[in-house]
This record gives sequence, C-alpha cells and structure tokens, in this order.
Amino acid sequence: MAIPDLPNSRTDADGSAVIRVLSYNVRSLRDDEDALARVIRACAPDLVFVQEAPRFFRWRKHAARLAAKTDLVVLGGGATAAGPLLLCSLRAFVERTEDVLLPLTPGTHRRGFATAVVRFGAARVGVVSAHLSLRREERRAQAGLLLDRLRELDVPYAVAAGDLNEGPEGSAFGLLAAELQDCRAVRPWGAEATFPAGRPERRIDAVFASKGVEVLGCGVPVGLPGVSAADLAGATDHLPVLAALRLPA
Repeated sequence: MAIPDLPNSRTDADGSAVIRVLSYNVRSLRDDEDALARVIRACAPDLVFVQEAPRFFRWRKHAARLAAKTDLVVLGGGATAAGPLLLCSLRAFVERTEDVLLPLTPGTHRRGFATAVVRFGAARVGVVSAHLSLRREERRAQAGLLLDRLRELDVPYAVAAGDLNEGPEGSAFGLLAAELQDCRAVRPWGAEATFPAGRPERRIDAVFASKGVEVLGCGVPVGLPGVSAADLAGATDHLPVLAALRLPA
C-alpha cells in the first residue's frame, strides 16, 4: 500500500534546508547487501545513521562499498566507533568528524558513537549515530553520554539516531525523548515497529532531533516507491527509520 509523500530534500533561498535522514541497523552486512542498497537508495537520504557496520577484516572496504552502492560517501565511524557509521550525500558540507568509544563493561560488547558536524545550506547540524547496550542500566548511562556529546558539538541543531535496544517505555529512550524530539511521535509517517524485520513488533530504532528542528514526517518506509517488502525482509534483521527534517537558516 502506498504511503503519503515525504518531502524531498531541498535548500531554500533563505538558506534553510530540508534533509532526509535514515537510521538503519545493517547487521554487519551479513544479509542481502543488494537489497539493503536498494532500500537505502529508494529512501534518498542525505544522512544515513548506520549501526552494526562491519568492524573487522577490511571494514573500511566494506563501508566504502556500501556507500558506492547507495550513491553516498563515508562520513565517519565504523570500527573506530565500535560499529556506528555515518554516510552522507554530496549535499553535506563537512566541518568535522569524531569517533567516540564509550566506557567498556567487562564481558560486554564495546559501544561507541560516530559523530560529525555538517552544513546544509546555511544550517549547521551535529549528528550522532549510536547503538546502545543490551543491559538496561548501561543503556541509560549511554543515553546520558549521548546527550552530553550533542551539547559538546555546540551547534544550533542536532540529530541523533540509532538502535536503542528498547522501546519508548524504556528509561534510556525516555531520557532522550525528554530532551530531544522523538521524531516518530511528533509527526508519524509510514509504519512504526522496527524489529524484527520479518514480523516487526517493537519500535527500538528511532530518530531524535533537537528543539528548533521541524519534523516533517518519520517512520518505517513501508510502501515507499522502490522499497519492496522482500527487500526490507532480506536486507537485515531491523527495519529502517526515515525522517524528513527542516533546518531553519
């Protein structure tokens, strides 16, 4: 079933910009990479917040291949951020990037943030791709560190997105939603649940934006032209979250 149109990317005469951002857990590219690339291309994103990017042998080559297949470029992250990765279109003017490793709890997977400051038109925006812990208390602590990192970027606007490993009822999700806009809650579009991809039941992937960013629509792009159910099921074990955001000049 077709869904309402989501605004396309554009830069207005006053320097304000509409951007499309996509959050996607790609499970280390272990599934159908061509299906994944088709989904990303159909979403026409300016920024892609990737989680579970390849982290081991030739990980840079894998990231570059995904970027090439989706007509994007690697912005930052990957193994040096413990999995989160950022891709961007050529619309983005890159000011700086930084990969951040979070404190390691013995016996758990290392976590990190891929961060950057970019410009679209006259609008500067800080971005963070994140994948939070499987442990509840650690997730909440990492959500606090994410908010700290956004403040440290010192930009007018900020967007954070990722796999939170919990839904809106969770304490980490709630901490982020208390300070940032939960874009899906502000302007629902498309479908809601993101996991598991075959029979989605939970919304554990989300896009957040700082105050001042206008949310034009956000959700899973089920029914978007070019996005097939077969590709969504075969690309990875999560469904993507697509948002259109307006950044005032």
